[in-house]
Amino acid sequence: MKIGIGNDHAAVEMKNIIKEHLEERGFEVVNFGTDSSESFDYPVAGYQVGRAVASGEVDLGVLICGTGVGISLAANKVTGVRACVCSEPYTAKLSRMHNNTNIIAFGARVVGSELAKMIVDEWLDAEYEGGRHQRRVDMLTEIDETGALAAAEA
Repeated sequence: MKIGIGNDHAAVEMKNIIKEHLEERGFEVVNFGTDSSESFDYPVAGYQVGRAVASGEVDLGVLICGTGVGISLAANKVTGVRACVCSEPYTAKLSRMHNNTNIIAFGARVVGSELAKMIVDEWLDAEYEGGRHQRRVDMLTEIDETGALAAAEA
C-alpha cells in the first residue's frame, strides 16, 4: 500500500518520525511535504496529498501541520477526500470504520510522536464497516459532488 504524507514547516520532525514508522510497517511512503524549517504554506501539502489520494496515485494520506486543522481543511477541498483531524486513537479508528476516511491529520504541536504513531496505527488497522454507515458516507459524497444534499432540502 502506498501512503502520501504531507506537512508544513511546523511538522518536519514529526513527518520524518511517522514516515520511518510507516516504512517499518512495510508501507511505501510518498513525501509531498517540506523537509525545511523555512515557512511553508500548509494548503500546498494538503492539496497535493488530497489530489494524490483522490486520483489513486496513493491509497491513503497522512497530513501534519501545527494543529492538523489547516492542512486537513485544504485536503477536504479536493473532491473525493474525507480527511479527519484526530488527536487520539479512538477517533482515528472510528473515522475509518464509520466515515471511510482516506486521510488522517494531526498536529505536531498537539500530540507527541508516540501518540501520533498510535493514531496512525489505529487508523490504518481499522476497516470501513459499510452497512448502516454507507448511507451517510453517500450523503457526504453527494455534498462533495453536487454542493447540495437532497435530504436537507426536503
